[in-house]
Amino acid sequence: MWQDDLVAFSRAHKIKPSQAQRLQCTAEHLDARQDGGVDTAQNIVAACWSCNQRRHKRPKPPAPGAYLSLVQQRVRAGRWHCAALLTAFGMLRSGRDSPGQAAT
Repeated sequence: MWQDDLVAFSRAHKIKPSQAQRLQCTAEHLDARQDGGVDTAQNIVAACWSCNQRRHKRPKPPAPGAYLSLVQQRVRAGRWHCAALLTAFGMLRSGRDSPGQAAT
């Protein structure tokens, strides 16, 4: 994910700015504000724009733990984000956050 410089991020990862746009860091409310969720550290996590939108476009967004499991399952299967992003970020499928860095 990136926060400040779309162009630098897209160049560094050799993807188009339009692809990188979907990876912009957003604040994801685990319990949505519309459902009474509050702006506290316990209720907010970092999520890319695409993941944030996908979760909340569902008729009934899944609970945080259930959604985490869904995302992890789809990443392992190579079915998360578009194919070009999965190729560019192949290290995600192998359990790595970035080249040379183990996932946490």
